[in-house]
Amino acid sequence: MKVCFDNDLIVRYGGRGPRYTSYPTALQFSEQVTASDYRRSAAASNSSDVPLSLYVHIPFCHTLCYYCGCNKIVTRNQERVVRYLEVLHKEIDMQAELFDRQRLIEQLHFGGGTPTYLSREQLDSLMQKLRSAFSFDESENREFSIEVDPRSVDADGIRHLADLGFNRLSLGIQDFDHKVQDAVNRTQSANDVRALVEAARGAGFESISFDLIYGLPHQTVTSFDATLDVVTSMQPDRLAVYNYAHLPQRFKGQRMITDADIPSPDTKLDILHRTIDKLCSSGYEYIGMDHFALPGDELVKARENGSLQRNFQGYSTHRHCDLIALGVSAIGNIGNLFAQSAVTTMEYEAIIEAGELPIKKGVSVDADDQIRAAVIQDLMCYDQLSFKSFNDQHGIDFQSYFAAELRNLRPLADDDLVHLTDSAITITAKGRLLLRSIAMLFDRYIDQAENDNRFSKAI
Repeated sequence: MKVCFDNDLIVRYGGRGPRYTSYPTALQFSEQVTASDYRRSAAASNSSDVPLSLYVHIPFCHTLCYYCGCNKIVTRNQERVVRYLEVLHKEIDMQAELFDRQRLIEQLHFGGGTPTYLSREQLDSLMQKLRSAFSFDESENREFSIEVDPRSVDADGIRHLADLGFNRLSLGIQDFDHKVQDAVNRTQSANDVRALVEAARGAGFESISFDLIYGLPHQTVTSFDATLDVVTSMQPDRLAVYNYAHLPQRFKGQRMITDADIPSPDTKLDILHRTIDKLCSSGYEYIGMDHFALPGDELVKARENGSLQRNFQGYSTHRHCDLIALGVSAIGNIGNLFAQSAVTTMEYEAIIEAGELPIKKGVSVDADDQIRAAVIQDLMCYDQLSFKSFNDQHGIDFQSYFAAELRNLRPLADDDLVHLTDSAITITAKGRLLLRSIAMLFDRYIDQAENDNRFSKAI
């Protein structure tokens, strides 16, 4: 399905809302969820045939990117890194004890911070530790990905990642314009990135993804168009093009960005409009929620065959896994429980040294949450939901269960964001850019009357 860009509708419906990488969202997490709850959930999960996924958080960065809102530690103090890795290894042992060794790790993701901050020796040791603690799926079916700062690795480093078993690569590009790069303190050349892409393809990486950000200081339609020219010439398999959320009151680094240098809302919309048109005309398909992929990519195939998923790493091609999250602030999902670790390294390390899992908060998902999560998943992954199929799968009468939500959808149907029939909800071409706003109508925790500043804007 194509994407139709309607400025008036985007302005009207493009307010703040969750990205729905989970439901309920992290705002519903509370300290009532404890390590004991997590242990019980892990034990119960071993009776299922659900495979496992690992997320490993490496929070360190060499320098501060001013736009960044991630949980990171900017340091060159190797003692601090060594200390963190020692404790992380202990957490790996503690977590591994909870799960049946017969359950395979089908998915692995190293996120940051900057995972390639670690030396080759540190990466070797960490991967060896993980493989000794868990049973890895070493087949071609695996999805082992790592986020890479192009400034922190060379071609030999890329080949080393392949040797470690990674087969998917995500490169943080953001923008190739030098003025923009200087303004956000992240300078990297297109030639260096191109060399990494060539090395990754030569090493056998199955998927290469670029992250871009629109709305950064000094960006214009013309300058970002030039960045897109460079990007499309490299033909990454996937692209994620994110809206920059300027929240200096929450993220201190963003205070280094001058407000006057940020593009106006109208310019941001023009950049987005041009980006969608250009990428689609260059052969990319719009998956949803800022993501694009080439027709042969697994994301496109998964969308077509019904196996597309959405989780903390965005869109995924694998079936649902129980997610074990390792490291400071990491969020896991085991059975019906979401659980987050301590968000500061000091507390994270202290808890583990005391012999306990670092779980600090979370939420237990009830039956209604599961049903609503499934609705949001279908709409965000497939742009449609069949009432009969949903009823058969979840044992409800959709139109009765969601009578109020369907009434609230009618104004959106009148504006041609969704098409409502007696048998289905279908997102229209105009509604595809506003998936978050549509999904919010099925979120029981959202006050629809509020423009919640805890969330970023949908567009």
